[in-house]
Amino acid sequence: MSDPTIPDWEIEEGLPQFADPFIQQYLSGRSALIEQEKSTRSDAPFRASLTPLAIEACAIVSRIRAEERQTVWNQDADLSGHVFPGMPFTLARNRMEDSKLWGIVRRMPKGALLHAHFDAMLDIEWLIELALGTEGMGFWASGGLTGVEALGQNELGFRFMGGAWEEEDLAPSIWSSDYVPKTYVPISTAADSFPSGGRQGFKDWITERCTITSAESIDHHKGLDVIWKKFKSCFPIIGTILYQEPIFRAAMQRLLKELLEDGIRWVDLRAAFVFNYYREGQTTPERDYLAFFQTFGEEVKKFQATEHGAHFWGARFIWTTLRAQDKQQIVENMKLCIATKKAFPELISGFDLVGQEDTGRPLVDLTPEIFWFRKRCVEEGVDIPFFFHAGECLGDGDETDENLFDAILLGTRRIGHGFSLYKHPLLIEMVKQKSILIESCPISNEILRLTNSIMSHPLPALLARGVKVALCNDDPAILGHGKNGLTHDFWQALQGWENLGLEGLGSLAENSVRYAAYGPDQSTPEWKKDVKDGVYGQGVRAERMREWTKEWNAFCEWVVLEYAADYGSDEDEQV
Repeated sequence: MSDPTIPDWEIEEGLPQFADPFIQQYLSGRSALIEQEKSTRSDAPFRASLTPLAIEACAIVSRIRAEERQTVWNQDADLSGHVFPGMPFTLARNRMEDSKLWGIVRRMPKGALLHAHFDAMLDIEWLIELALGTEGMGFWASGGLTGVEALGQNELGFRFMGGAWEEEDLAPSIWSSDYVPKTYVPISTAADSFPSGGRQGFKDWITERCTITSAESIDHHKGLDVIWKKFKSCFPIIGTILYQEPIFRAAMQRLLKELLEDGIRWVDLRAAFVFNYYREGQTTPERDYLAFFQTFGEEVKKFQATEHGAHFWGARFIWTTLRAQDKQQIVENMKLCIATKKAFPELISGFDLVGQEDTGRPLVDLTPEIFWFRKRCVEEGVDIPFFFHAGECLGDGDETDENLFDAILLGTRRIGHGFSLYKHPLLIEMVKQKSILIESCPISNEILRLTNSIMSHPLPALLARGVKVALCNDDPAILGHGKNGLTHDFWQALQGWENLGLEGLGSLAENSVRYAAYGPDQSTPEWKKDVKDGVYGQGVRAERMREWTKEWNAFCEWVVLEYAADYGSDEDEQV
């Protein structure tokens, strides 16, 4: 007897049905092939280790994600008609922060933040308010700020000047053509006399000069060099506020509090040590960075001594210098790094070179300085491993893309960005064999025009090939996150990539704990063994991985308790 649910025309044409044995055999083979590929993913071992409760939590989050793709991110269901899953970050940010998925990801234990530039992490408006509230703070420009071009292009800076301002310091106005370039005026006077809106207009203008605006972030047709020009111009302005000791101390407390509230227990910070640091009450900068690190160490301990900060594991700096500098400048900076490492071995974890890779010197050109640095470290009895930026580019086979080869050959422990790694199958295998982690920064890559959305980011290709990765936020304040922490990047990855899921996010977070540059320092063989042993090791790394696992399981329990009633499986409802 024929199946009454099958249309007559299908029977007449002899169209196969899904119930037919040979179709079922095909589908079975198809499923086996998909599972075989998934077994080679970098997160496969983590998925296999999930508890039944964690498995259910991940399933619940998948259902919430699917629901929100049909409601929050469905342009047919939205009156504006301009929303869709994976839309550009700056356009999606407000909507994502109101979603149910955001609340879940926000609460998730994220482990360690491994790639973040300190001077691009503090809320710009908050820094400006702090500067305005600092008595004796001065403001300067490279020329009178008299028009749109000058307001958008002139160099700017702040500095504590001390003492009372003389009458002659109050004129001429910095907003006039009579202003003498690079002379300081009281910041309060400059702010209150800002031609377009007074003090509030001044704050808005400085904020715009120190951030990538939403419009700039989506102008991808203008290319990388244009956005990098704006990006690089932000750091000098921010640094003149941030690196005044009283402001630096306040910034440290604010930053660590924000990170911990976002579920981050450790941070490997980076900063290009080419800035001037001023001790409290001083108008002359320090000649080195000993006072800076003394203050940094004090503030980390101060935070950990609070009831709120008692569970924060700590922070260290990866010392960086600018890859665009000449040989002598880089060598002198390397000397400063070694001297500071000897004074504060517990606060410096490694060395890196930063700046736009396409316009800076490639690593192959820097090998004489790098080998000199390695030799000098041995002579001075310090161990400063490499954590190189590499592959933050669009090229394929050019000298910038080939930074990946040098980073691996020079023994980097992690690779910053590694955006172009997916083009190099041999290097992928080397990264896996050498257990090198990729510090991936999806939102940064989008805003700095390497990709136009999370959907076209190459990271899923690396995860599918078994490469270890941790998600990082890079420069959240400059890039317009509006909040510190990792929730934006975690949310984007979860919503954007079907194969990831909450379990994939958990694996990325666990990777960050496994690969963080904790103290005490380790030789390369010690590092590799410790990373390989993971939770089964004996040291600090293993202890923190066990702590994170407890947090993860508690988080999964919360997800089930909070959402199972609405998003649990049928089996849960029957139980």
